[in-house]
This record gives sequence, structure tokens and C-alpha cells, in this order.
Amino acid sequence: MPTTVLDRRVLVVAIMAAFVAFLDGSIVTVALPAISAELGGGLPVQQWVVDAYLITLGALILLAGSLSDLLGRVAILRIGLVGFGLTSLACGLAPTAELLIVARAAQGVAGALLVPSSLALIMGAHRGASQARAIGLWTAWTSAAFIVGPLLGGVLTDLASWRWVFVINVVPIAATLALMARMRNEPAAQRTPIDVAGAALGALGLGGVVFALIEQANFGWASPVVWGPLAVGILCLIGFIVRQATALHPMMPLTLFRNRNFAVGNLATVAVYAALSVSGLVIVVYLQQVAGLSATASGLIMLPVTIMLILLSARFGALAGRMGPRWFMAAGPAIAAVGFVLLRAIETPFDFVSQALVGVLLYGLGVAITVAPLTSAILGAIEPERSGIASAVNNAVSRIAGLVAIALLGAVIGTSVDDAWLDAGLLLCAGLMLAGAVISAIGIKNPAREPAAPREAG
Repeated sequence: MPTTVLDRRVLVVAIMAAFVAFLDGSIVTVALPAISAELGGGLPVQQWVVDAYLITLGALILLAGSLSDLLGRVAILRIGLVGFGLTSLACGLAPTAELLIVARAAQGVAGALLVPSSLALIMGAHRGASQARAIGLWTAWTSAAFIVGPLLGGVLTDLASWRWVFVINVVPIAATLALMARMRNEPAAQRTPIDVAGAALGALGLGGVVFALIEQANFGWASPVVWGPLAVGILCLIGFIVRQATALHPMMPLTLFRNRNFAVGNLATVAVYAALSVSGLVIVVYLQQVAGLSATASGLIMLPVTIMLILLSARFGALAGRMGPRWFMAAGPAIAAVGFVLLRAIETPFDFVSQALVGVLLYGLGVAITVAPLTSAILGAIEPERSGIASAVNNAVSRIAGLVAIALLGAVIGTSVDDAWLDAGLLLCAGLMLAGAVISAIGIKNPAREPAAPREAG
């Protein structure tokens, strides 16, 4: 079936809406040294500027998926875009570290509305091979946003100020809202109550656990400031699971995980996206604080990864649609793991060609092979009418994986940024990628191919 003008507009809107949410998960990393230099607070403030956004994004993205299916994808997208623009301006104007962290948390609330609605729009507008290609393009551009963030953030930080890292969001948001002007909203025929209790338990659970993981570096595990929120967080997360198993209208139906590819794909997502989040932070922080590169130069290191994602993701997504996602999801993370091991050659004085080029290229190729088949395998396992919540679950898993990985970073590899710190971080990323490869190779099942139509006699 040929792609219509409306289908193309839906695809562009879906990509642009999700792009800003993914971009803000990574664009800030390269600006962290400049933020702490102006506002103070050291590494804990840097972690909180990243994680305050990820906490609310990860905790509320499930609720946003339910709202998307209930109230209509277009309506939720519009609300999310307006909210994201306003909170981005609040981040850019924040006079203190505390107010910046609060604004980042509010920005995550708006960002949670964007991702599941955007992907659900694609699932509703495309079918068959067209859907696989559209998912590949969406994945390519949104993953590229995650990788290109440090470069764009570096340019804005060096040429203007770290504040422009947030203010720049207003431009793509305004363009997306203009494209959506004539798009019709289609709410669900049946109104299902929203699981407010589940959303509250999820947010409190994540917030408590992440607070403890970050602040243990300052207070130690024995401090009630740490173990108190940790205990509350764990109890809330247990309560969240119990709630989802017993609620009449759960925000995360546990029945989704009865599907093998959905369950295994999300487990692989944890490993892969934890590695992506950690690598994005440790590489740019090391290059600035130890190797002495500018914010722009440190962000530029990962530009080949972005280019490969944009050029190759849709192609690998289409191949996985024909051949099945299993071996793409196994080979891609394994190749990326080799890239991370080779990146351990980075040292001072830094030389990109001799120390990083091959590692970056393998990393980029591995991620390009992985991301579109991973998304297609997970969403293709669920019926289209539940695409909003399925997308929300997978995106919540990926954001939470990055959130917890960054929060744990200080406890796992330390807080002194030096050569040993970078090596430990890259080995951690390689191990996570290998775990994703093994999980996919063992657990993912390729869909059965349809038998060829019999030839007519004669």
C-alpha cells in the first residue's frame, strides 16, 4: 500500500515529538561541567540534573501510555509539547541548582507524554512493511537524538551558554505544533479509568531508590538520609507490582509480559540502554575534565554514531521485518561491546584517529543493527489497539535502565574522574551490551514465515 501524504505527516510529527524528549535525555550531559561551574554542587548535582528528568519521565511514561490510548494520541501530544516548551524555558532561566533540578523534573513529566503517543501514532497509521520501515525511521532519528545530544549541547555551551541547551527546544516544538494543526484526535471508544494509585507508587518507588543511589556517595549507606528513602522506594515498587497484578484497570497490564518477545525484548532493552546511558556520560565527562577537550569537541567524538544510525537503522529495521529480529538483536550489541573495549585506548593526550575511531565505528554499527529490530520485536508482539501502553512500557524500561545505571555509577566505578574511571565505565558498558546480546540470542523468537502461495498448474 503506498504511503499517503497524511501518513508521511504522521511520521514526521511522531519523529519530531519524540526527538525533543530523547534529545533532552542526553544533550545536557556535555553541559554538566558548565552547569556545576556556574551553579555549584559537583558530581551529585550533575547526576541530579540528569536523573530528575529521567525519574519523572520513567515513572509517568506508563500513565502517559494509558492516557494516550484513552484520550487520543494527538491530544496528549499537544499537551506534552506545550508543557515541554514551558518547562524547557524554566530550565534555561533557573537561577540556582535546586530550581534547575525541580524544572528538570517538571520537564520529565511533559516528556513522558510525548514518547508513547508518538510511536502509537505510527502504529495506527502504518501496517505491514510500511510499519516496519516507519518504526525503523522513528527509531533511527530518536536514537540519533540520544547520540547527537552531546554534540549539539557542546556547540550551544561553547558558543553561547549551557542555558541554550534547554531554550533551543522551543524551535522544534513550535514546528511540530504547526504540523499538527489539522490532525484529528481519536480518543478510545471505551473510557477506562486511569490507575492513579499505580502512577503514584511507581513515581515514589523510583524517586526513593534513585535518591538513595545518588546520595550514598555523600552520606554513606548507614545514614538514614540514604536507607530511609531506599526502604520507602523498594516498598513502593513492590506495591506497584502488586497493584498492577490486582487492579481492575492497571496502568501496566502484566499480561503483556506473557508474550515471550515482549518480555525478553524489554529485558534486552534494560542491558542495551543502560550501556548507552553510561557511555554517553563517562566519555564526554572524561574528555572534558581529564583530556581537556571543549564541550563541542567532546560531543563531536560520537558524530559517526549518529550518522550511522540515521543511514542504517531503517535498513536494518526492514531486514529484520523480513528475516526476523533475533540475530540482529544478538549481533548488534556484541559488535557494540567490542567497540567499547577498543575505546579503552582513550588516554591523554587524546588522539581521535589512533585511540577512538575504530571503537566509535563499531559502537555505531552495533547500535544501528540493534535499535530498530529491538523496537519492532517488542511492538510487533502486541496487538495494535494496545500499542500506546506497549510503547510506554518499553520506553519506561529504557529510561529507567539509564536512570538507575547513572545513579549507580558512582557506587560501581567511583567518583574520581581519571583513566581508571573511564576504563571501568567502558568495561561496564561492554558487559551490559554482551548481556543484551546473550538475552536476545537465547530468548527472542523469530515469527514464523508465511508459506509461499502455490503455483497454478498449467
